[in-house]
Amino acid sequence: MAGQVRVSHILLMYQGSERSTATRSKEEALSEIGSIKEKIANGEDFAALAAAHSDCPSGRDGGDLGSFSPGAMVPEFDEVAFQLEVGADSDVVTTAFGYHLLRRTG
Repeated sequence: MAGQVRVSHILLMYQGSERSTATRSKEEALSEIGSIKEKIANGEDFAALAAAHSDCPSGRDGGDLGSFSPGAMVPEFDEVAFQLEVGADSDVVTTAFGYHLLRRTG
């Protein structure tokens, strides 16, 4: 496992997810994150999609979370972040906070 990674992400929260004020249902969030994943796969800009859709404050920065070491994020997020190659995108990652799409940038 690398010492540090740099990751951008898009987070969609739903009613009942941790720290959420979202009004969408879990099913709506899953459907929406799937649609965003398709847009990324079809070449749409990750940072622009993060700015438009992410429920995380990092969305204002194109989803950039900066660099972090193992254990800085929840385990489900960490596991995927440290397995991605630089430039690669994840499948949908589920955590207590909602649904994420990750892009390893460094």
